[in-house]
Amino acid sequence: MAPTTPSGRPIGDDSVSLMIRGYGLGPHIWKRSPAGARSAPMRLLGDEAIFVRGAEGVELFYDEQRIRRHEAMPAIVQLTLFGRGSVHSLDGAEHRHRKATFVDVAYDDVNAARILPLFEREWQAELDAWLAGGRRTAYDAAVGAFGRASMTWAGMPGTPDAKTRWATRLAQIVDGFGVPYSPEYLLAAANRLWSDRHAEQLVEATRSGRLTPAAGTALHEWAHHRDPEGRLLPSRLAGIELQNSMRPMIAVARFVAFAAKELHDRPEWRQHIAGETTERGSLVEGPLATAFAQEIRRTAPFVPMLPGNAIADVELDGHRVAAGGRVVLDILGTNTDERSWEHPERFDPERFVGAEDYEALTAFIPHGGAGVASGHRCPGEKLAIAGLAAAVAALSDPRLDIASAGLGVNRRRLPTKPASGGRVRAAGSGARCPFH
Repeated sequence: MAPTTPSGRPIGDDSVSLMIRGYGLGPHIWKRSPAGARSAPMRLLGDEAIFVRGAEGVELFYDEQRIRRHEAMPAIVQLTLFGRGSVHSLDGAEHRHRKATFVDVAYDDVNAARILPLFEREWQAELDAWLAGGRRTAYDAAVGAFGRASMTWAGMPGTPDAKTRWATRLAQIVDGFGVPYSPEYLLAAANRLWSDRHAEQLVEATRSGRLTPAAGTALHEWAHHRDPEGRLLPSRLAGIELQNSMRPMIAVARFVAFAAKELHDRPEWRQHIAGETTERGSLVEGPLATAFAQEIRRTAPFVPMLPGNAIADVELDGHRVAAGGRVVLDILGTNTDERSWEHPERFDPERFVGAEDYEALTAFIPHGGAGVASGHRCPGEKLAIAGLAAAVAALSDPRLDIASAGLGVNRRRLPTKPASGGRVRAAGSGARCPFH
């Protein structure tokens, strides 16, 4: 029987509603089930589906015996954001084999620690630029800082300006993938073609010996990665995975724009974090800055939901979908689930103070869920948290002002951020004419 609304009407395809409602689609769907339900009926891309949330939804969605990610992501997203044939489209043993290289590159403690001094350097440079009269937004500063840091960490050649330009292209891919009705999507597709060619050339130069990145860096590891049969990946695909080792870090710039908004609205937290940064003498790894970063990630997820294909009949909390249907995980609804979080509607970084093992929080999934090595949780999460915390520390400097104008968020657009990106100026520099 086809799913229906509480009034008995057949449910239309929620794909269209996603484009119209954006991050508001989840609350709309939950009206179809009782308060606190773990599942709700929906339709997606013509298929019957169930919408799931909370710890129960996470456990179902990441169960590889029941849910498959292969071909679940719409092609318009897969081809622009992740790239054709990337790890995001794999399941089972093939996924674990490919992902092991991501884990070695980004999740290994030694490799993850290599990026910390780069975050320190790049955010100190952005802070100095603002104090000298610079007018870059928090978002634009983050694109450059994260791009230069992650590319240097990944073993990429090139000048800082060249890395900033490539980071800007990658940031635009992230910005445009979710608006297929817009010219921004066409620009994202063009930037994807350019980036794929450039990354492919870097892989081929490494394989030929013209480039010699250090062992353990993303460029070195992807250039030499072999599939389960012992074959090198095609250089184009290796270049795609090389980008997938650093593009997610650049995407964290969107969180930085949200951080600017939340810091503007919470001067007491800016003061606390500024004091912590001064006391520690460093922009990186401050406990309060990290807690603030975690709360940003909880309340401002990159995407509102993720799709999967049911490979067996599944049922959760009274709703069922047959094999061949879809299971859709409510990311935002899980990160703000009333059964999993105390006062989930509040922005409260205190909930993360002292919470070292964030991976143990089943309902905290801004970078995916389940295990890093065996599941689909992003292995670059450590880098994302460290980079965002460094940005929070820099933006908390009392010598800076964050403008109130432009901090509104269009929650219909995917992905979204505060409209202005967070305008940052040296304190006391005065207002500037909006037409100049």
